[in-house]
Amino acid sequence: MSDVVELCRDLIRIDTSNPGRTERPAAEYVAEKLADVGLEPTVFDCAPGRTAVVARMEGSDPSRDALLIHGHLDVVPADAADWQVDPFSGEIKDGCIWGRGAVDMKDMVAMTLATVRGYRRTGRTPPRDVVLAFFPDEEAGGREGAAVVADKHRHLLEGVTEAIGEVGGFSLTVAPDVRLYLIETAQKGMQWMRLTAKGRAGHGSMLNDDNAVTALAEAIARLGRTRFPIHLTPTMRVLLAEIADVLEIEVDLDDPETALAKLGPIARMLGAVVRNTANPTMLEAGYKVNVIPQTATAQVDGRQLPGFEAEFEAELDEVLGTEIERVVTNGQAPLETTFDGALVEAMSAALRAEDPGARPVPYLMSGGTDAKHLVPLGIRCFGFSPLRLPPELDFSAMFHGVDERVPIDALDFGVRVLDRFLADS
Repeated sequence: MSDVVELCRDLIRIDTSNPGRTERPAAEYVAEKLADVGLEPTVFDCAPGRTAVVARMEGSDPSRDALLIHGHLDVVPADAADWQVDPFSGEIKDGCIWGRGAVDMKDMVAMTLATVRGYRRTGRTPPRDVVLAFFPDEEAGGREGAAVVADKHRHLLEGVTEAIGEVGGFSLTVAPDVRLYLIETAQKGMQWMRLTAKGRAGHGSMLNDDNAVTALAEAIARLGRTRFPIHLTPTMRVLLAEIADVLEIEVDLDDPETALAKLGPIARMLGAVVRNTANPTMLEAGYKVNVIPQTATAQVDGRQLPGFEAEFEAELDEVLGTEIERVVTNGQAPLETTFDGALVEAMSAALRAEDPGARPVPYLMSGGTDAKHLVPLGIRCFGFSPLRLPPELDFSAMFHGVDERVPIDALDFGVRVLDRFLADS
């Protein structure tokens, strides 16, 4: 059994559900694996129980800027009753490792560890310093993880100008001998909102034409059914051009979703990044069935495209009107970088070397990662956790999904790609 497989299974077996558990045991495990090969990891709490690990592997040229490889140790919770296997067993079944975190993102943590351990054991040195950071709390927004490291432990990231992390570099088979590898160069911003409607309190048996519950229900129904206008970022324009070329189709830029639908299930993810989105997720009102409450509230998960933040505000105001109060409870700015430069060339070359059918392309991610906390430091961030996936695997459904799993062959592929990438980065 390869090192990466053992590492991934071990990590999955450490339950780091957030909320509910601490990352400390996983952090200590990672630190031990780094220390085993002569690195000197720094382990510290960003908040009680929210433990981070940072280490530096020195390169051959100290004059060069450093590269950061980052991952997170926490996972979202899993209900064992819904799964085919114990979600924290790391069971091997059908050629895959099953368990919570298998793709989000203990697979990349394991691939990173395996790659670095391979370098150290064979006495090789990367061309520049490589900083390894394993953060807590990403699944809750990173405020007790990457944000703390960026703010209070910035010295550990000294010299870093570029970074790779999760949700990118995975394959999408579009022909028997052609696979797109989606490298994440952009992320939507996050705007979690609380909507409040106010009305006139009263007895539930009486007529009331100023009912806060009714007003809120009407507003969120409009919001939930609205499809905001198409907005194409530079990243998506490049991706759509690549899709048009490889599939030999015409892409209507006023209707990109038709072209994206030809890519299969991944269209769920990509279809969300050609427009701003706002999905109602929680409701709260009242305290007794025969009392009309004075206020009603809803929680909304809003995601705005880079470069279209003002449009998002205007779109929300148009749908909600002036009677609904809107307060942002948690916000993160979108980000976008260009698909060019030496680092992109190194990623692309490593993929092609291991898969001659690889066609690296940029994409915009619908969610967010710890990169949100790193970009303000002047770090150029990419999502690059390379995996060659079987065509039949619905990869996007694995994120936070039931029966999350990663193919063993994909993990071994990822280590080989990262090994080449570090040598040329």
